[in-house]
Amino acid sequence: MIGARRPLLAAWCLAAVLVASPGAPAGEFRAGAATRVITPDPLLPVSGGMGAPKPATERRGDLTVRAFVASDGDETVAIVAIDVLGFPGVLADRVRALVRRIPPERIVIGASHTHSAPDCYAFPDGRGGHTADLDWIDLVVRRAAEAIHEAEEAARPAVLRVATGEARGRIAYNYYAPDLYDRRMGVIQAVGTDGATIATLVNYAIHPEVIGAGRGILSPDCIGPLVDGVEARVGGVALFINGAQGGMVTADNRDLDAPSDPVRGYWKDVGTWEECQRIGGTMAEEALRIVADAEADPSPAVSLHHRDVVFPVESDDLWGVVCHSPLGYPHDEATRTITSRLVLLDLGAARILTIPGEALPNVGAYLKRKTGDQTFLFGLTNDAFGYILAEVDFLAFPRYQYVSRVSLGERTGTILVDNLLEMVRETPRPAAD
Repeated sequence: MIGARRPLLAAWCLAAVLVASPGAPAGEFRAGAATRVITPDPLLPVSGGMGAPKPATERRGDLTVRAFVASDGDETVAIVAIDVLGFPGVLADRVRALVRRIPPERIVIGASHTHSAPDCYAFPDGRGGHTADLDWIDLVVRRAAEAIHEAEEAARPAVLRVATGEARGRIAYNYYAPDLYDRRMGVIQAVGTDGATIATLVNYAIHPEVIGAGRGILSPDCIGPLVDGVEARVGGVALFINGAQGGMVTADNRDLDAPSDPVRGYWKDVGTWEECQRIGGTMAEEALRIVADAEADPSPAVSLHHRDVVFPVESDDLWGVVCHSPLGYPHDEATRTITSRLVLLDLGAARILTIPGEALPNVGAYLKRKTGDQTFLFGLTNDAFGYILAEVDFLAFPRYQYVSRVSLGERTGTILVDNLLEMVRETPRPAAD
């Protein structure tokens, strides 16, 4: 584990000093959670990707930042979920710089990938400008740091429950090949020693684009009803972290009675808030069903390892974003590369691997097959660099033309998988107390 053991007395005496953990006694598991609203007022245009954002005239639900802090007394980590299309690493680093007591490498930040929120990439507009509201981005950064601080300060003795299982019902499907998607949902739940739920984290692969960017509505999409449903049933703070949902695992809002192209398997969509509520409500019910019988671990180990990995950028579209966005994405012009941080986080029985973009489902399925049943894949986490394909899929079919063009390059999937599996091989699971 990373981090030094700190006696309880020192934690009491140095509570106001900048330390690396909340000061829990060694071996005592503690957890805390907090939420901040980031809905812009007045409303801002919403972004479903590169291109001009679409004006929003109404909202359904609030965009939020949700933080979950866990500590075993030796190590403290924060997991943050943000209701945006993507949250680039350059912004994640801004959040980390504002956090006082948790070292930056121990803060993991993921985006829900809602297609109904303002642009956080600051995409260049081709006319010397960009498509973001930088003041709103600054607000998101500040409120993310505030949520982490509050979650850390609220941390109290807890037990941890971890479970994975197949989510039932009409939640997601693969738009490119309907049945090729990962039905497995992972749930991590921290419960106080008083029996009150502190946090419930749901990890599942899905594009939250029931409403999308073209209907004039700002919304967390189906993720809002998901977290609201969990909190209404068990209390605490609910978080959603996406999985390997690239190319194109999306919300199953098909009107199955209205095919638009029966030969190719296309349906008309139901793009309403009520459909978001149906899908999000189903996800909430399934998450709580899956975790209901999980054994409570009173002393789960917390251990985080990270690796900075270099990725070549072959895509002219993504290289243009990297070079011309006002956010100042770190990059190496001489080698045309970017560097992204991968994380392996053990949180009790859960082994979490982060993915800095949208991995296609076969990439995710391969990682889970090689690493075990309790593997959680945190997609769009610590970075959000486009689609991640296996080399054999790159430009393989007309369906993959777009996802290949909006991918860093042909070898992105190979580089990601090789590095994550090497991290797994080099990192034994922490021994249970």
